[in-house]
Amino acid sequence: MPSTRTTNRRRVLTATGSVLALAALTACTSVDENGAPEGGESTLAQLQDAGEINVGFFGEVPYSYEEGGELTGATIELGRAIYGELGIDTVSGTQVEWNALIPGVQADRFDAVSAGMSILPERCEQAAFAEPTIMYTTAFLVPEGNPQGLTDWQSVEGGDVTLAVTQGAIEAGYAEETDVDAMEVPDRQAGLDAVVSGRADAYALTGISLRSLAEGTDAPVEATDAFIATINGEPQIGAGAEVFRSGDTELLEAYNEQLAPIVADEAAWLEIMEPFGFSAAEMPPEGLTSEALCDPDQDLSDLADELGMDY
Repeated sequence: MPSTRTTNRRRVLTATGSVLALAALTACTSVDENGAPEGGESTLAQLQDAGEINVGFFGEVPYSYEEGGELTGATIELGRAIYGELGIDTVSGTQVEWNALIPGVQADRFDAVSAGMSILPERCEQAAFAEPTIMYTTAFLVPEGNPQGLTDWQSVEGGDVTLAVTQGAIEAGYAEETDVDAMEVPDRQAGLDAVVSGRADAYALTGISLRSLAEGTDAPVEATDAFIATINGEPQIGAGAEVFRSGDTELLEAYNEQLAPIVADEAAWLEIMEPFGFSAAEMPPEGLTSEALCDPDQDLSDLADELGMDY
């Protein structure tokens, strides 16, 4: 049985720990409009002082991935250009599963998400999206010759096609909303393997990703022509962006300020993005905003018509 002195000491330590924990919780919940503790530096100021930002990434070519031990990809290089203008010269990365990207930035595992994440209303409730940096279309990875003649989302509805989709990706959401026999896979390699093995008839992902995947493998597969998916009668305007914590307003606004002249200048945008297989077709149209895409009441058909998009 422990002595009274030892027991009292434990009680003191426990009480002290509780006070410290309460103080820490109070400090964490008392923040200004830029996400900074009262009397402390904002996230932007902290990153500028450190000269480095750590971004969460999924490891998907051509967006953000490691090659030869170096972090690269279209969204990474775009970030380097933007963060460099903000006085943050080093971009490092933490690779996580797709579904861990938003939880990771929320939990301060990294400072932003650089993965070309699609702007969706449900995601906007959890984190802050920058203005669109890239546009998405959908495509299918299929066996050579496309034996089932898949051309658009409607061609996989009805249950006759087994479709592989990446866990947490926008195509998984499309499958849930429509009559599609879908199987979830963790990443692109697993999607490719599912098609090659015959466990899936096709693998749905963004057109740019599947072109890159098909070109980089000797497996007997091909990517279909890309299309704007129409789900339940509505065109899906897919746009990806950098993601920040909801409270990091100053960092978000500074990023957007540096992004604006790049997406307004086709030559400037292509200089960064074209080496990774992007074309002017993936450049965001003038007038498209994250605010519109975050709005759950936004009529996407009307928005597509306003922007002059074909679907």
